[in-house]
Amino acid sequence: MEKAKVYFTDFHTVAFGDGLPAKLKKLMRAAGIDTIDMDGKFVAIKMHFGEMGNISYLRPNYARAVADLVKELGGKPFLTDCNTMYPGSRKNALEHLECAWQNGFTPLTVGCPILIGDGLKGTDDVAVPVAGGEYVKEALIGRAVMDADVFLSLTHFKGHEMTGFGGAIKNIGMGCGSRAGKTDQHSNGKPSIREKKCRGCKKCQQECANSGLVFDEETKKMHVNQEKCVGCGRCLGACNFDAISFDNDAAIELLNRRMAEYTKAVVDGRPNFHVSLIVDVSPNCDCHGENDVPILPNIGMFASFDPLALDQACVDACMKAEPMPGSQLAQNIAREGFVDHHDHFRNSRPESEWRSCLEHAEKIGLGTRSYELVVVK
Repeated sequence: MEKAKVYFTDFHTVAFGDGLPAKLKKLMRAAGIDTIDMDGKFVAIKMHFGEMGNISYLRPNYARAVADLVKELGGKPFLTDCNTMYPGSRKNALEHLECAWQNGFTPLTVGCPILIGDGLKGTDDVAVPVAGGEYVKEALIGRAVMDADVFLSLTHFKGHEMTGFGGAIKNIGMGCGSRAGKTDQHSNGKPSIREKKCRGCKKCQQECANSGLVFDEETKKMHVNQEKCVGCGRCLGACNFDAISFDNDAAIELLNRRMAEYTKAVVDGRPNFHVSLIVDVSPNCDCHGENDVPILPNIGMFASFDPLALDQACVDACMKAEPMPGSQLAQNIAREGFVDHHDHFRNSRPESEWRSCLEHAEKIGLGTRSYELVVVK
């Protein structure tokens, strides 16, 4: 497969000149979005609206720029995301929309409707065959996502407590899965709890939506209900005492591979285009109700027709950057006994893993990891 083209521009702007939204539109045009026939077509713009309490998600201004460009090209855009499988502000369409509005995403601010892709209760999905899928034969994708004629992704590229980073593939594969689809992707591994390390704080239980954690009032220790646990991993990110681990060492790798296959189901067979912004690179997902100090500096905006090449280019750019002083990454590096993984994301979250996702994505034909970086001034 020949190299994919990934287009890049930094966050520099000229005083009294055009701002970043205009620069994003220029980048997308340079990357060739104009070649997609959008005239009269429904165009899904998949993005993350941020959890309540989190303020590192992409600003609505960027979404407005993408929606405006789609309308200039004759398309009918809508912003979309699917409901979550864990407690929070986005587990059904009513709360999800309320969260989006409070975080600044309204039809007025973004210039287009906002639709929750899998409906009111997260059950409005469609089974989509995965061509070449090894782990998923049919992906359960939000119906509104699949009803669109054209698919665009607008991704906040940041760290993640399980998958190392959240890039285009995670935004698409995990994000477009219905509640059942998200459960399907997480279904490989289940956690166990080391009683000696458990402090009985119950923070992990607050993150569990499936009664998968049971607190023993006598011992003041948490336990896993293996029958009800779906292996979503939210408890892993909630524990501050390293008391929770996955019994299946390959669980994250299997999650990554399923996520790549879900992404392929979403993009196959229709025009698609992808944008990622490396800005406010928080160590954890935007699904958290908080965000920490960025682990890396703001790098720039990237665009490509190939979501895999896009993720690879963003990873490469991040690896070249210096850790931000005072960040989780910098603090980990400064600790006594630090083990250097030569990987900013693993050094930030040693339990995470991301390479299997990109390797499997290439194997199943989602795209290529080989790319040419084109700089747009």
